[in-house]
Amino acid sequence: MPRERRDQNTDTDVADRATPVEIFFDVVFVLTVTQLADLLEHDLNWTGVGQTVLILGLLWYLYSGYAWLTNHVPPRRPARKLLLFGGMAGFLLTAVAIPDAFTGSGLLFGIGYLIVVTVHLGLFSQSTARAGVRRLAPYNLGAAALILAAGLLTGPAVPVLWVAAIFTQTVLPYLLPGRSWLGAAASFHIRPAHFVERHGLLVIVALGETVVAIGMGAPLDHISPAVAGAVVMALALPATLWWTYFTDTAAGEAALEHADPAGRARLSARVYILTHFVLLLGIIATATGLHAVVAHPDTPAGWPSALALTAGVALFLAAIADLRHTVGVGRTGSRLATAALVLATTPVGASVNSALHLGVVIALMVVMLRIDGHRPGAPVSRVART
Repeated sequence: MPRERRDQNTDTDVADRATPVEIFFDVVFVLTVTQLADLLEHDLNWTGVGQTVLILGLLWYLYSGYAWLTNHVPPRRPARKLLLFGGMAGFLLTAVAIPDAFTGSGLLFGIGYLIVVTVHLGLFSQSTARAGVRRLAPYNLGAAALILAAGLLTGPAVPVLWVAAIFTQTVLPYLLPGRSWLGAAASFHIRPAHFVERHGLLVIVALGETVVAIGMGAPLDHISPAVAGAVVMALALPATLWWTYFTDTAAGEAALEHADPAGRARLSARVYILTHFVLLLGIIATATGLHAVVAHPDTPAGWPSALALTAGVALFLAAIADLRHTVGVGRTGSRLATAALVLATTPVGASVNSALHLGVVIALMVVMLRIDGHRPGAPVSRVART
């Protein structure tokens, strides 16, 4: 009997590799990416951009929280797997509610989000990070209450409550470090190999879902050489993003390995919450722009769609540059310069030809990868003091 209690309250398992149930969890979460890409495509204006940023910001914070959770509490036992399926159900409800999350389906979104938060805190409380979890709970539960309140209201109060929820989760802890999880950062024991692999798998699934959506969106009623070429190029761009991301994963893992426990937790929050939020937003915007190219490769895409494509790639590259800067490895200049050049090509897609524009963006990415050499150096020692 004492042995069973010890198993439930200590990290007796080691999170060495991502488990199949975690990969399944990622597949469920990536429906969020697909739904947000559709939302942005149908509302390609500042309102749509704002809603996309708010929804992704809220859900990404909790997805990352689950990555921290399974890093501490590997879901190998049946009870843990079942609880994790409960979290998946919550994420599925929020994803289904995304198209009208600020209007008709806001309450469904709020209920799903409350499930996600409750399961996360309940399962995380079984780990050795209980001190950090206790400080995390008020912020996450407070955000869930604000989202539920937004689901019961209409009008301008709704986005205000959403902003307040995101502020409560992501900004307020840094304003009150002595009363938030930051004051107990050392209680979170990040295992770098598992943590980096888990986020890498999500990026693979997200990019793969982008490719699937492109194939599903191809106009089969009038396939032409231009459409076929656009489909192939629409595969090539996510491939360059994949290559760019995985050039630096080993350096990210090494940086986490060299950091002390508290510094590792703060570094993980910096790189794998904030930076990866920007990166994922870039994938969503890129997917929106690619849909326009595949649908009409012979004509200009127009300014909104062309800007979605270039801004998405630029955001992705800016996130990679920030990752490199944070872990102190590799060159950031190549990523930032390519991001600027990609943005400068927007008029080509807006006014000339969308397929030509996509080809130019791919060429810039390939040149960047060729020049960079794919061999980042070792992280500098300042990482250990982050």
